[in-house]
Amino acid sequence: MRLIFFALVTGVLSGQALAADLSVPPPRRAPVAFVVPPIFTWSGIYIGGNGGYSFGTTTTSLGGLSGSGFSTNGIVAGGTIGGNYQIGAFVFGAEGDFDWDNIKGNPSACVGCQVSSTWLATARGRVGVAWDRLLFYGTAGAAFQNVKFAVTAPPLITPLASTVSPFGWAAGGGVEFAISPNWSVKAEYLYVDFQNQTIGPGTFRLIENVVRGGVNYRF
Repeated sequence: MRLIFFALVTGVLSGQALAADLSVPPPRRAPVAFVVPPIFTWSGIYIGGNGGYSFGTTTTSLGGLSGSGFSTNGIVAGGTIGGNYQIGAFVFGAEGDFDWDNIKGNPSACVGCQVSSTWLATARGRVGVAWDRLLFYGTAGAAFQNVKFAVTAPPLITPLASTVSPFGWAAGGGVEFAISPNWSVKAEYLYVDFQNQTIGPGTFRLIENVVRGGVNYRF
């Protein structure tokens, strides 16, 4: 009997100890910290550089008589400054640029005549749609350029030259891709039109197609 009683007591005590062990909650693990990457935004002020090629035509008229058009083309390169503000997927901005250019053309109807330009500037608005780091945009605004008309053919002893700075408009579009939070690259097309500009007794119309690439740094 004593053995039976001792076994019962031992069993009860062991069960109570096991129950006590089971009632103790296991130690909690430290929570795992998840770092959420910052959401990319196109908002901000930026500066950059660009370069490319311009090709187009110039038509002239003298005394109401229109002449045939001739090609004007050359390289362009310069700087850009602008700003963007993003609302959802839409990006609104303004941009200005000033480019050195080497645009030249020689009308076939005028021996020794040349049309040339040394700079081109635009001030434009931009509206685009962004897919994260990829931005498609349209742009339009004002354009400015210096245009020089020169005649150097004999029998002129002194070359005739006149320089004007016509006002026109520009419109186009492009695509821009952010390669980092601050740096982006772009490809852009602009149609530039300077209409009914007067020089001497005649008028001229200069049309340019500017294709260029660029790199921007956003602050």
